[in-house]
Amino acid sequence: MDKKLYWVSVGLAALGIMVSIYMTIFKLTSNNAMCLGSGDCSTVNASPYSSVYGVPVAFVGVLGYVSILAILLMQDRGGKFFRNNGLLVLFGLATTGFFFTVYLIYLEIFVIKALCPFCITSQITMSILFIITIIRLVQQPVN
Repeated sequence: MDKKLYWVSVGLAALGIMVSIYMTIFKLTSNNAMCLGSGDCSTVNASPYSSVYGVPVAFVGVLGYVSILAILLMQDRGGKFFRNNGLLVLFGLATTGFFFTVYLIYLEIFVIKALCPFCITSQITMSILFIITIIRLVQQPVN
């Protein structure tokens, strides 16, 4: 396992968790001061696309990033299943997260017509995680 890519992935998952928690708090409190001067942040947060069945999209991000971090940690320290299959499970999570990210980018640009800097941070984070996971999967030795 490429330790450098592994630790970058751990760091990115942690960053994603922090940004998603921040945005979940913002969604639940509607505290516009949390936008740090960006009105687009409030626009995106107030849109009907900021929740899925009443659950903030940012909280879905928290769950996704926590799942990715858990798989990463179990891949390194877990049992035989995660050592052997953790990267494949991680690829499934990262792929799902990436396609959801692409959908959210589309909504921000073409439907909401506003770009939230925190959302963009999360979108870049998930995209890089997806790319790193593909690289790690390709580099994985065949048993």
